[in-house]
Amino acid sequence: MEDKCPEHRAGECLEEAWNRMNIILTKHAKQRMLEREIKLHEIKEVINFPDYTIKKNEKVEAFKKINEKLLKVVYTEKGKFIKIVTLIWR
Repeated sequence: MEDKCPEHRAGECLEEAWNRMNIILTKHAKQRMLEREIKLHEIKEVINFPDYTIKKNEKVEAFKKINEKLLKVVYTEKGKFIKIVTLIWR
């Protein structure tokens, strides 16, 4: 049987996993996305494949270098939901 999705992790197609992510954007995060021209796929990339993370109480700060800039995504997790608090290019 031929594999239709070339990128797998633990037998699951990454694209399928990304589409199932239950992301909630706060009003603040939506505003920062617009102001800073941050795309949803970039946010998912940082959450799924961060260069490094820092945990502060209930919040996670995830960092990833994208196109020579460092994107910081601050979020919380509750069950299967990920709530994006803010986004910052560094």
